[in-house]
Amino acid sequence: MTLDLDEHGRPEPPLAGNEWETLTGFLDYQRATFEWKSANLTSAQLARRLPPTSMTMGGLMKHLAYVEDDWFGRWLQDEPRREPWASVDWTADPDWDWHSARFDDPDATRALWQEAVIRARTAAESAFKAGGLDYKMRRTWPDGRAPSLRWVITHMIEEYARHNGHADLLRESVDGTTGE
Repeated sequence: MTLDLDEHGRPEPPLAGNEWETLTGFLDYQRATFEWKSANLTSAQLARRLPPTSMTMGGLMKHLAYVEDDWFGRWLQDEPRREPWASVDWTADPDWDWHSARFDDPDATRALWQEAVIRARTAAESAFKAGGLDYKMRRTWPDGRAPSLRWVITHMIEEYARHNGHADLLRESVDGTTGE
């Protein structure tokens, strides 16, 4: 399948793809939107807040790295949490991913997110090959239910779409860049 890229380098979701191609196409489009919105920011810009929220672009990037690893690694494949997530006391600090980013090197934060996306794509493809979109998460919820790969991908589309709205506002407050 040939990828059509828009003016910002984002892959357009297929107009007539099958369910897998459509879902992963929309997720990759949302990921690319976030990459575009967060590109070329300095450490100070990644740490800038838009009061009254404490949200920053760096925190958003680190949070998205966490949810990529958590949903596709921990929940879908039942892998243990990897670093840096494994060393966090999430009970004491449930928003660690959001506020700890202000101390991080921007290149390291971006690499953390990019590597999490690569791992997530690999995990999703592996699960799809093993059971299609009906593949059930290997880690179950406390009540014993296990959502499907379809659910995980749809949830991640929603996660990115919501946070891309935040990224629009944050980016405009940092340097005036707007678009979509």
